[in-house]
Amino acid sequence: MRALRFELSGKTACFRKPDVNAYAYFTYNNIHKPALLGLLGSVIGLGGYTQLFEKNRTLKKGQLGYDEGYPEFYEKLKELKVAITPLAPNGYFSKKIQTFNNSVGYASLEQGGNLIVREQWLENPSWQILILDDESEVFQKISEYFLGGKSVFIPYLGKNDHPAKIDEVKLVELFPFIKEQKVSSLFEEDKLQIVKSPPRGELSYYFKEISPIRLNEQHHFYEYANLVFTNHKIEIENVEDVLSCEGNNYAFI
Repeated sequence: MRALRFELSGKTACFRKPDVNAYAYFTYNNIHKPALLGLLGSVIGLGGYTQLFEKNRTLKKGQLGYDEGYPEFYEKLKELKVAITPLAPNGYFSKKIQTFNNSVGYASLEQGGNLIVREQWLENPSWQILILDDESEVFQKISEYFLGGKSVFIPYLGKNDHPAKIDEVKLVELFPFIKEQKVSSLFEEDKLQIVKSPPRGELSYYFKEISPIRLNEQHHFYEYANLVFTNHKIEIENVEDVLSCEGNNYAFI
């Protein structure tokens, strides 16, 4: 079994939380799975929300020709398994609120049409990404584009204000999980049991974030899971979707 591995980084990023828009917009700490699939789709040229909106804009729901499916990138990539490792101390990235003007004229109903935007950005985020080879055509295409340094659209980190940098691309071999070892990537809290005591000689850390994990089929809203990043070892009784690579365990979500 093998995986495509690469490092994903940028000077800034913003994966906007949809549930808060009073005073400021806030970001998730890590790139989440739907956003990562969107980035992969942009590299190989799959359509997104805009293309689906344009396809349906002159039609009513239920009308002949109306597409009630997912955006193209999600329809084709949703079965891929990925492992996401934040490359930051304890998995936490620095964040700052940025303030800027949106003065296109139609952004605000206030006099002058100027909208003052306050948005939280990640600073110098970086992740190691593994994509599990499921022997599908789409995995082969993603591998070809990443290994060849090709991209149809410019990949970005949440918004086009934040171009993505992709380095260290290679295919790696995967092996069964390593006992008595921590998981070096984010994992779903309810999928793995961890031991209560921290590793000997290390300070304990346990980072948890409620993160989008998939899209709702009917409205394409986010569905969420608690994702954890910790240095506690996992219990050996439950290791579904955990594989190792070069001495580290990774959970594929």
